[in-house]
Amino acid sequence: MRGSGAAVVGVGLTEVGKVYGRTAGEFADEAVRLAVADAGLKLRDVDGLLINPGKSPGLDLSLAKSLGLRDLTLLSEVQSYGASVNIMVAQAAMAVRTGAATTVVCVFADAPLLENARSGDAYTASSLGVSGFRSAETAGGLTSVNHRYALAASRYMAHYGVTNDHLGAVAVSQRKWAALNPAAQFRTPLTLEDYHRSRWVVQPLHLFDCCLVSNGGAAVVVTTAERAAALPRPPAHVWGWGQAHPGHVLERDSMFGLVTGAAASGVAAMKMAGIMPSDVDVREIYDCYTYTVLVSLEDYGFCAKGEAGELAASGAFAPGGTLPTNTGGGQLSGFYLWGMTPFHEAVLQARGTAGERQVPRHDIVLVSGNGGVLDHHSTLILSPHPRT
Repeated sequence: MRGSGAAVVGVGLTEVGKVYGRTAGEFADEAVRLAVADAGLKLRDVDGLLINPGKSPGLDLSLAKSLGLRDLTLLSEVQSYGASVNIMVAQAAMAVRTGAATTVVCVFADAPLLENARSGDAYTASSLGVSGFRSAETAGGLTSVNHRYALAASRYMAHYGVTNDHLGAVAVSQRKWAALNPAAQFRTPLTLEDYHRSRWVVQPLHLFDCCLVSNGGAAVVVTTAERAAALPRPPAHVWGWGQAHPGHVLERDSMFGLVTGAAASGVAAMKMAGIMPSDVDVREIYDCYTYTVLVSLEDYGFCAKGEAGELAASGAFAPGGTLPTNTGGGQLSGFYLWGMTPFHEAVLQARGTAGERQVPRHDIVLVSGNGGVLDHHSTLILSPHPRT
């Protein structure tokens, strides 16, 4: 299927970061209203709602009722963790293309941060209290997501000769982008020396290798390409999508840490869009850790395996670089709203409304999602131009 006949026509972003006293449902309600208004539409125009709940309670199908939505033809919760947003947008695109719905809102919101508690507490215990194979991992010392990603990063670094200087270069380049983003949580300059001085979280991951934890919400509106042409905002047309769920396990000869689902989902999305990696102008990569940026870019085919670290060190991903990547600061320096972080920035870049950080050439934008510990992956291709 070449071209979806669908476009993103509105985006909504609440205040993000250390924003206390609000539930995930309240953030989601605000984000939906902002996105619908941005699209130049009314809530009564919405006939589809897809919801990606985060870690905290308070966001479920009752959001439709709190918004006053009626006569919906599409309503569902979607959960592939950080891969969910791209999957929701693909589902929305299929719905409007087939006539199953006309106007679909996709929303993510979360409020894991608590006042007077450490940011990391929201995810530290995510491996505890589980059974089966995962409980054996916990007994072996892998007691958090950080431990599991550290294991993946260690294997990748040892196999390809990637260094902490390479990981640090990713953090530094994304902080340069964040300095241009008014919504970013971290905008102060970051040097490679600052990176190395930051504390270890789990070796080989320093503090600045790890994403932020944020409260907030974001939403997007998807409708037909035909309807998009009559709305006030420049549309971001959905050219292609793909998803992959590799099922890697921690055993001898597994590809865990070396190859991600970006390899398969990227091929599917680019084939649907009719493009090659060399056609992509802007890359918005899911960056829960600096490591995932490097391994994903390689799996997408932007460089050979093991070469992304040197590209990062060369400044290729930073403002003015040859491969602009994570142009809003990403989840490392911008804000952490799971897959909505890269997707929100991808829409702004595609429609040319990213302000100081706008990449001049933005005809094709790739956005990735990654869920679990490299368990789920999704890819979307956006463009300001309709697919003919």
